[in-house]
Amino acid sequence: MKKISLILSFVLFTVMGASAQIERPVTWSYAAKKISKTEAVVYIKATMESGWHIYSQTLKPGGPQPTKFSFAPSKDYTLVGKTTEPKATTYFDENFKMNVSYFGNQVVFQQKIKLNKATVIVKGKVEFMVCNDEKCLPPEEISFSVSVK
Repeated sequence: MKKISLILSFVLFTVMGASAQIERPVTWSYAAKKISKTEAVVYIKATMESGWHIYSQTLKPGGPQPTKFSFAPSKDYTLVGKTTEPKATTYFDENFKMNVSYFGNQVVFQQKIKLNKATVIVKGKVEFMVCNDEKCLPPEEISFSVSVK
């Protein structure tokens, strides 16, 4: 009887642990490429699991959380303009009663920088919200670091 109780307890905790896993439907990757001796582009790529999407940086207030980038101040480089993104898919969202723009599958954001040194490390954070047709996960903030050589 003690053995059966132990086995049932193990199964129960295993099932509970599996159902408590944190969903992470977005993976981020980073790269950089010099375009001249004094300029480079930092690439920030989001890859979403099937059915999930993140939102454009250009959403109006009152809707879902837009994707936001912040870069750590550094004497080694200067940001040139704002972080750019490709054309997003836009539709009227009944939940928010407004047009929203989003990216599914994958998207690559780009930030041009002016180099003050030959080799730099670009650090920053991306804040984003991911949704599918059934739910949205709370906004999340991810730190990144990209070497430019």
